[in-house]
Amino acid sequence: MEKVRIQDDLFTYVNQDAIDKLVIPDDKPTAGGFQVLADDVEKLMIGEFKQMSKTGVYPNEYVERAVKLFKIVKNNRRKEAHGMKPALKNVTVLDKIVDMKTFSKHYKALKLRKISLPFAISVDTDMKDSKKHCVSLQGPSVILPDASYYKEEMAQQREMILGIWTNIAKVILSKTDLSADDQAKYLEDTLAFDAVLGSLVKTSEEWSEYVKAYNPMKVSKVASMVKPVNLRKILKDLFGFLPETLIVTEPRYFKNFVSVFNEENLEKYKHWAYVNAIINSCAYLTEELRDLGSAYYRAIAGIKSGTPLEKFAYQLASGVYSEPVGLYYGQKYFGEEAKKDITEIVYQIIDTYKSRIQSNDILEQATKDKAILKLSKMGVKMGYPDKVQDIYDKLIFNEKKSLFDVMLSIHQVRVLHQLEKITKPTDPTKWQMPGHMVNACYDPSVNDITFPAAILQPPFYSLKQSRSENLGGIGAVIGHEISHAFDSNGAKCDENGNINNWWTAGDQRRFKTKVNAMIKQFDGIELPWGKVNGKFIVSENMADNGGMAVTLEIMSKTPNASYEEYFTNWAKVWCIKAKPEYQQLLLNLDVHGPNVLRTNMPPRNFPEWYETFNVKKTDKMYIAPNKRVVIW
Repeated sequence: MEKVRIQDDLFTYVNQDAIDKLVIPDDKPTAGGFQVLADDVEKLMIGEFKQMSKTGVYPNEYVERAVKLFKIVKNNRRKEAHGMKPALKNVTVLDKIVDMKTFSKHYKALKLRKISLPFAISVDTDMKDSKKHCVSLQGPSVILPDASYYKEEMAQQREMILGIWTNIAKVILSKTDLSADDQAKYLEDTLAFDAVLGSLVKTSEEWSEYVKAYNPMKVSKVASMVKPVNLRKILKDLFGFLPETLIVTEPRYFKNFVSVFNEENLEKYKHWAYVNAIINSCAYLTEELRDLGSAYYRAIAGIKSGTPLEKFAYQLASGVYSEPVGLYYGQKYFGEEAKKDITEIVYQIIDTYKSRIQSNDILEQATKDKAILKLSKMGVKMGYPDKVQDIYDKLIFNEKKSLFDVMLSIHQVRVLHQLEKITKPTDPTKWQMPGHMVNACYDPSVNDITFPAAILQPPFYSLKQSRSENLGGIGAVIGHEISHAFDSNGAKCDENGNINNWWTAGDQRRFKTKVNAMIKQFDGIELPWGKVNGKFIVSENMADNGGMAVTLEIMSKTPNASYEEYFTNWAKVWCIKAKPEYQQLLLNLDVHGPNVLRTNMPPRNFPEWYETFNVKKTDKMYIAPNKRVVIW
C-alpha cells in the first residue's frame, strides 16, 4: 500500500506504522497514545501492590488500606460466598417507600445506599463565589449512554442499545428473588420511566456549556416545583438546616418534575431504582455477576471481554485511594529535575500567552488587562500534591465484611463528607487528578492547571527529547489547558474562578464570531463511525488551537527549533487505535474531538505548517487563509 503523504494526513503519516502494530486488548476499547502510558503505569503499580502484599511493608496507612482493599477484591471465594445477598438486602429500603411522604422521609437513606433517585442533591463550588460551597439539584442519569439517544433521529441506535441492555438485565434479574412475572414487570416499568427521564434531562452537548448549569433559585420556589415531595424535610435531613438558595442545574427537568415523579408512577420509579441498583451492584458481587454487570458497556463500546480480576482489583482500590496512591507514585517515579524543567516550560507558556493576549486584535485594552490578570493568578499544580485530603482519614473499612458492604461503607463516608462541606470554605489546594493518572485539566472554579506525574513522560515529555518535541507534546497540552481559561466556557469566569462578565460588548461579539468559525471548521465532518458535532466539541477545539498557537510562538524564539519534530510529536501524542463502536460512542459523549481531527485540524490554521512541509492548495491538509482560525 502506498504511504500516505504528510501533506494529506499528518495523523496517518506519523502513526500508521505504530497503529498497524498495535493490538487492542480484549478488555479495552482502545490502544496507543494515552492508553499505552496508562497501561504501563497500571502494570507498574499492580507490581507495587503485589510486592507490598507480600512483604507487609507500606509507605503509609493510606496506601496500606488501598493494598488491603486490593487483596479483598482478589479474594474471589469471599465474594462467591455472599452471592447477591448483600445487594438484595440493600434494596429493601425501597419497600418502605409507599407514597411521597415516605419517599421524602427515606431520601437520605436511599442516597446513602447508593440507590438512584429522581433528583440528586449535592454540594459543589458556588460558581458565583468560588470561595463558598452551594447546594445543587440535578436530574438523574439514564440507562442509555446519553439522553441524546432518546431523540427521534437516534431511534434506530436507541432500540439496538436498549435491546442489548434488556437482554443483559433479564439475566441479572433472573438471579434475584423476584418471580418471573415481577422480573418482566420491573423491566417494563424501568424502560418506561427511563424514557420519560430521557425526554427531559440534559444531553452531553447541553452539559458541555457548564456555565448554563448555574441557575440559583429560592428554596421555596424549588419546593413548589417538586411537590408533593417534601424538599424542606429532605434538605434538613441532609444538612441539619434549610439552605436559602439552591442551584438548579437542569431547569427544564425540574419545570416538568411533577409529570416525572408523582403518586401515579411511584411504582415505576421504585422498579427503575431497584433494577439500576442491582445492576450497579454486580461489580462487587460474584465473578459471574461482575462479568454480567459490565456486559452492557462492553457491548456498546466493542470490548471483547471483562477486566481481569487482578486489574479490576487494582483499579477499584487505586480509585478509592486515588490521591495517596498518586502521591506515592509521584514521589517515587517523578524526579525533581523533570519537575523543575517542566515548571519552567509552564511559566514560559503563561508569559508567552500574556504577550499574545496583549497583541490580540479582537480585544479592547480593558478586556486584555483582565485576561492578563487571569493568567497572572493562574495556579500551577505539577506532579503530585504535598499532602492528601482529610477525607482519607475517614476511609476505613472492616476487612471481614463482603466487598459489597465495604464499598457501600466507603460510599457512605464520601456522601457524608461531601454534605458536611456546605458550611466550610472551598479548598483551592485540592487536586482534581491524582499523580498516577495520565491526563491533565484546567479547573475553572479555581483558575488553575493540573498535570499529574504520569502524563509527564514520552511522547508527551522527556528530558531526553528535544525542546521542539517537548513543545509539540506536553507544551501544546499545557497550552491547551491554559486556553480553557479563555474558551467558550472559561471566558465567562474571572481570575478568581467566578462567573463574571469581564468583556466589553464589542469584544463579546468579535469573540463569538471566532467561536462560530471554530464550530464551522469541524461541524458536519463525516468520519467512518459518524458525523462530528462542531458545537459540542468547540471548547476543546479552541483549547487545542490555543495550545498550538502559543507553543509555535515559543518555537519561533527557540534556538535550533525543528518544526518537523514539533508537528511529528504533536501527531504521536494523539496516536490511537480504537473500536468503531467506541469511536461512535465518543461522538455523542466526549467533548473532545476524534483524535484524527485533533491531530490534523489545528496545524492547518498556522503558517508554520505550510512552510515546514511545503503544503499546497492541492493537498488535503490545506485550508484557504480566509478560513483559518486563530483565536488566542
